Amino acid sequence: MLIDMHVHTFSEKIAAKALSALSGYSGLTPLTDGTVRDTVAHMDMWGVDKAAALSIATKPSQQSIITEYSKSIKSERLLPFGSVHPDSEDINDELVRISQSGLYGVKLHPDYQGFKIDEKRVYDMYDAISQLGLPVLFHSGFDWYSPDVIHCTPEKILKVRAAFPHMKMILAHLGANRMWQQVYDEIAGIGGETYLDTAFTLECDNEIMEKIINRHGADRVLFASDCPWASPVDIKRKIESLGISDDDKEKIFSLNAERLLGI
Repeated sequence: MLIDMHVHTFSEKIAAKALSALSGYSGLTPLTDGTVRDTVAHMDMWGVDKAAALSIATKPSQQSIITEYSKSIKSERLLPFGSVHPDSEDINDELVRISQSGLYGVKLHPDYQGFKIDEKRVYDMYDAISQLGLPVLFHSGFDWYSPDVIHCTPEKILKVRAAFPHMKMILAHLGANRMWQQVYDEIAGIGGETYLDTAFTLECDNEIMEKIINRHGADRVLFASDCPWASPVDIKRKIESLGISDDDKEKIFSLNAERLLGI
């Protein structure tokens, strides 16, 4: 079983425009056309059994649209997350809708959504997420959208973890993209349901990746690619090349996601 915990899909109306914009500032070439149809077809080719489909509310008015879209694509193969925006006046109501709709969690991207994760103004949002028991997946570390300001750093993550010890946190890009030594020094091994996903980690050196996994515990690491921006085949090969046990690899590839999402 292979479960990819970090995949992006878009409605057919906006997929081409969204990928064009994202490619424009990142310089990356997408591997799918962003639609559900093409994503699932590539999952078949890549040997991915299930995938967490992630959308981001880049403005408050998109919350309910994303909830409805995510509900519409939910299937045996796709495990969609909802999203809320920190500037919305009805965050709590939307989080309840996300929970009642059977969506699997909440995706937040501090860079796109204009907040630093340790700002006190978003603490009520975290409290509501915690109360509902929803996993929340944060983009963490570097992003091409905001190359000079890192909105989710290891230092800020520690503050949020301490303030919300029961929140189920998934930190994308192995804790913080391109900040892996700091992840090892500051985040790896912290308590609670703190998960690290492997999205877009091809440039992470194997030695530091192994050290992070060993210190944090393979039972809190989730296989992820960041499709369409990276191939799950390449990420899978990278994990297979690491000097960790086969049992730990199986946890990363599927068992941890099954436990976290209750599937």
